[in-house]
Formats: sequence, structure tokens, C-alpha cells
Amino acid sequence: MKAKTIAKPLMNPINLSKTPVRFAPTGSIEPVAQRGRAHPGVEGRLAGEARMTKNPPHAGEMHPDGDELLYLVQGAVEVILDEEAGERCLSLQPGQAFVVPRGVWHRVMVKEPCCLLYFTPGHSQVRWRRSLSPD
Repeated sequence: MKAKTIAKPLMNPINLSKTPVRFAPTGSIEPVAQRGRAHPGVEGRLAGEARMTKNPPHAGEMHPDGDELLYLVQGAVEVILDEEAGERCLSLQPGQAFVVPRGVWHRVMVKEPCCLLYFTPGHSQVRWRRSLSPD
């Protein structure tokens, strides 16, 4: 399902934490109506800002359409990647970015209240519950 874009062009400043933008394949940048907590699906890339004081409510997400760029503006977070060999944890400090590879389940753990910019490809899948591994 494609997200509905707002018809008027970007003529005034916007708040990326409330209104993410879509980088369309045509080269235009358009605001996107945010519905719910998950990233809206778009053709192209979605860019926005997440201001978080606690961990997201989901157990992870994955982007089948391409890599995702995360850039930490302030605060501290850990990015947990679910890889074949097991979980890998990366700490980000302000000014650092990380590219989450296409198709890798991942989640962000908030260590300090943060401002995180995301550049997400196309569509996202969200895992609301983590499956329990057998012991």
C-alpha cells in the first residue's frame, strides 16, 4: 500500500519528526502523511526524524527494497542486527551513521534520549513480537 502524499509542495519549513518526506524516483521531494508508528510504504526513499526517549514498541523491522541509513544527531543508541551468526550490537554516538543492509532484521535500543535521522527504502516489514528460540 502506498502512502498518500500531501499535494502541496514544500514551501515552508516542516518538522521531519511529524512529517517524513519521500525522495521520489523522479527527483522530487514530497511530504508524506504519517499513519501509525511504522514507516509508511513509498516508492523511492523515506526520510524522517525519530526523537525517542524509550525503545520502539516493536521487536524489529526489515527493509526488503534496499539499505537503510541511520544517522544519530544527539543522544546514544545501539543498533541490534539479527544476522545468521546471531545478534550483533553496534553503538552509535552523535555524528555517526550506520547502513543497515537490505533484508536484515534490526532494532534500535535507546541508551540516552536521542534524535535519529533515517533514510529508509521503499517498504518496511515490522516484527511486533520476537519469536522465542528453542533452548
